[in-house]
Amino acid sequence: MEGAFLAIDWGTTNRRAWRIGTDGRTIEAEEQDGQGIKSVAAGGFAAEAAAIRGRLGDLPMVCAGMVGSNRGWIETAYLPCPVDLAALAGAATWVEPKRTAILPGVAMRGARPDVMRGEEVQLLGAVAAGLAPADALLCQPGTHCKWAEMAGGRLAGFVTAMPGELFALLKAHSLLGPQLEGAVAAGPAFLEGVGDSGSDLLARLFGVRAAFLLGRRGGADSASYASGLLIGSDVRARNVAGRDVHVLADPALGALYAAAIAALGGRAHKVDSHAAFLAGIVKIWRLT
Repeated sequence: MEGAFLAIDWGTTNRRAWRIGTDGRTIEAEEQDGQGIKSVAAGGFAAEAAAIRGRLGDLPMVCAGMVGSNRGWIETAYLPCPVDLAALAGAATWVEPKRTAILPGVAMRGARPDVMRGEEVQLLGAVAAGLAPADALLCQPGTHCKWAEMAGGRLAGFVTAMPGELFALLKAHSLLGPQLEGAVAAGPAFLEGVGDSGSDLLARLFGVRAAFLLGRRGGADSASYASGLLIGSDVRARNVAGRDVHVLADPALGALYAAAIAALGGRAHKVDSHAAFLAGIVKIWRLT
């Protein structure tokens, strides 16, 4: 389709919306808030969409992310890999005819099942915009980190890891909590954790507390070391040595992953994740 439209990245806890001009490139308005799907009452999605239009313009809307999950507005399909932007556009579900489209997710249905919703737009958009090669390993750090293999410009396969969620759980609910209050930085303690992540991870994690109690590591470094253990374990499992890895993340988290990738022999390349998402959803809009 042509013309201006609203692009919505609607996740579990956050939501970001853009008004895209008729040229498909100009961002005419933008907003970000904490109104993820968990904040929307049952039956409230149509009213939320109307409110967004009231602020950004009475235009067609394309939504990606958890809004298409079984906890969102309407549950959309999971497409199998390999998948491209045309397939996502073709499988869009229109909850309001030619007014509001919700995109499908992507699934791996083999021996190791996996799913994503929303990240696929960003991954494919990075390639479509020339921000990453057509054949590449892409990394999207976050609470759940996505690692995607791109082949011929298509999303060929992916794996999801949980280092961010595990760190948050350890900090909030484990014996290690008091040692994990410090800021995490990609310094010596973090890199020490990356280096130690290759063996006996569970014992190394308990060692965070033991090292603090015995005066072997200060509290200011404990969080960085534990983060290095978790992120290092994640990166190490992807066999990045000698490979280029394109990292789509905010600067702080991207710096941690870039440091771990470099420490384990890979080459990290930072990609503007918002530019990648917008490139992907604009292409989908043009294909619907």
